Amino acid sequence: MERETTVLIVGAGPAGLATSACLNLKNIPNIVLEREDCCASLWKKRAYDRLKLHLAKQFCELPNMPFPSNAPTYIPRKDFIRYLDDYVSYFNVSPFYERTVESASFDHSRRNWGVMAKNEVLGTTEKYVAKFLVVATGENSEGYIPQNIPGLDSFNGEVMHSSKYENGKKFEEKKVLVVGSGNSGMEIAFDLSNWGARTSVVIRSPVHILSEELVKLGMVLLKHLNVDLVDTIVLLLSKLKFGNLSQYGIQTPNKGPFYLKRATGRSPVIDVGTIAKIRAREIDVLPSIKNVHGHNISFTNGETESYKAIVFATGYKSTVRKWLKDDGGLFGENGMPKKRNPNHWKGENGLYCAGFARAGLFGISNDAKAISQDISALFKSS
Repeated sequence: MERETTVLIVGAGPAGLATSACLNLKNIPNIVLEREDCCASLWKKRAYDRLKLHLAKQFCELPNMPFPSNAPTYIPRKDFIRYLDDYVSYFNVSPFYERTVESASFDHSRRNWGVMAKNEVLGTTEKYVAKFLVVATGENSEGYIPQNIPGLDSFNGEVMHSSKYENGKKFEEKKVLVVGSGNSGMEIAFDLSNWGARTSVVIRSPVHILSEELVKLGMVLLKHLNVDLVDTIVLLLSKLKFGNLSQYGIQTPNKGPFYLKRATGRSPVIDVGTIAKIRAREIDVLPSIKNVHGHNISFTNGETESYKAIVFATGYKSTVRKWLKDDGGLFGENGMPKKRNPNHWKGENGLYCAGFARAGLFGISNDAKAISQDISALFKSS
């Protein structure tokens, strides 16, 4: 079976949905392939219960559909899922589900992309041909657990990635170690503590701690002031709110939070109550793991503790290098674009990527609009 279209989009997360919607508005034929049995599977299947958007709703809207005026400022997970389902319905986005893309290569003689995908329901292989290819599998395609921790395979308790964590109910009264101090790790530590788990969190690197209000303030100020001044203002207010956290094992980076977000894609931690629990010694902060032996975990500060479970909130990795051929140098070895935002989204021979800007949903929206406008210009001129 060979199916032809103008644009083939791989991935039905927010980036793929937004790109398809923008193309539909321009009457450009497109097909979306998705390996799961639903759209936005990261949000529907691999997100913890208490998750909500970490930025105010006006920075998280997909193109051409604002959130309702009565929606909360920070959208809960269940409401965001409903928003995405409404988005799919309104813009007539119709992904082909349970299609695992196995390879994608450019045919220089025919000047089009050939994509081979396995139909997981029928067990057959399907071929798709398109003039344009949009990689929308994003930064968070596969959960990452570091394999260089000595003795990790000897751990006798439960080991899970944060994508498998739902809530802390089953960990009540148990000692649990959370590895990772990004937003997911810090919020999962907070959730575990609320469920009665005796919780510790590994914080290896310096990290900025901000409140939701400070992040919103910073985002607004960036429209009028340079990033260095915004960082200075926000960090002063953060110190007034949280105090000096170094005594609790939390160090602050040398560069400001909004500078780092632009330069590296790393977000500040938006506190949901974790810091108060750390200050109250209800959550312990520990440095890097030295080694694991059975239930016992040793740390680089010389301490050894026994735990029943480890939750790795150590992020995700892109899997695009596994299946994309002939990318023309668009992606690096880590599966991320070589060029930084805002010049990352376009490659050669009709190849694009959406959702790789390291700028969250705001970046996804910008990618989708830029890609659809570029394809529209090329489509009309051909």
